[in-house]
Amino acid sequence: MAPPSPPSPHGPGPISPDGEPPPGEPVDLAVVGAGPCGIAAGAAARQAGLSTLLIDRGPLCDSLVRYPPYMSFFSTPEKLEIEGLPFVTVGRNPTRLEALTYYRRVTEYFGLPTRLYREVLGIRGEAGDFRLHLRARAGDGTGEETGREEWVRARRVVVATGGFHGPNLLEVPGEELPKVSHHYTEAHPFWNQDVVVVGGGNSAVEASLELFRAGSRVTLVHFLEDFDRGVKPWILPDIRNRVEKGEIGIRWRHRLREIRPRSVLLEEVAPARRSEEDSGRDAGKRPVELEGVAGSVEELPNDFVLALTGWKADPGLLLQMGVPVDEASGIPAHDPDTMETPVAGVFIAGVLAAGHDANRIFIENGRWHGRAIVAAVTRR
Repeated sequence: MAPPSPPSPHGPGPISPDGEPPPGEPVDLAVVGAGPCGIAAGAAARQAGLSTLLIDRGPLCDSLVRYPPYMSFFSTPEKLEIEGLPFVTVGRNPTRLEALTYYRRVTEYFGLPTRLYREVLGIRGEAGDFRLHLRARAGDGTGEETGREEWVRARRVVVATGGFHGPNLLEVPGEELPKVSHHYTEAHPFWNQDVVVVGGGNSAVEASLELFRAGSRVTLVHFLEDFDRGVKPWILPDIRNRVEKGEIGIRWRHRLREIRPRSVLLEEVAPARRSEEDSGRDAGKRPVELEGVAGSVEELPNDFVLALTGWKADPGLLLQMGVPVDEASGIPAHDPDTMETPVAGVFIAGVLAAGHDANRIFIENGRWHGRAIVAAVTRR
């Protein structure tokens, strides 16, 4: 596939080669969130001749940066491509490093201006003249003092802040202990340690296998009777073999009751209710109601707990602007054809549009939100 044509120099307002409007002019489309779906929205805007700006409280593709270093994607590369720019990989499934390299390349190719390490404190105004209040965070690379504030003007705003604002907490005593983490990067620090991994999706399964091979004593705890349906098929035989041989301990239909400095308490639970629509890649990371405690309690020696139970989005910025968010589903009100919210000129993109069920939207389908948004903008 040939690379796409460079962005058109023509559009609703004049733009410079680097994609920004002249001084004093509002940017056509400000994108809050510089992950893959935010980058896709910016690239679609540039293809349509719109000026744009990507803003993120962390680095480019912050959620991917947090992934384990040796992680590979479930998706094949063509399903992660942005605006036709080829994604070439060594193997069938892209690695984390390949994805980070690719999305940097996309950002550079389309000339997407960025304001990284900037927290958006608030958004004021209305369609045609929004004002975004930014504050610099540590590591912004500007040499400026952390906390420096600035304002950015935009005609329209896309909120694409993803689903990695904070972890789904276990909400059990002891979760605040330093031995507990909701984030896994690599196995080495856990060599020769008793580690409990909570979860049954890809993150928990892959972490358990890596920990076992690095010399950890691993016990996997999951409230269901089997691994989640979305676990990568090529790693399922491996984890099942390790469990069958007793090399990785397993506690099906259990949950943590308490975390202590040198041990954990597990309790057995009755089967959980789950609808057939819960069949996503990491199904089980969305809230599922437990039927109740079945009775038995077990104490295990423990040095570390990895609670890999998924993360959640933060709709705070949308709520601040008056966008309704459904309490039950967590889905912000929006038109699925245009991704525009009831607040004129405010759009959403990516995982944020899935609410609590983050497995409904990922890079594969969230990357198209930008095109829908830009089509709606250019029709006006």
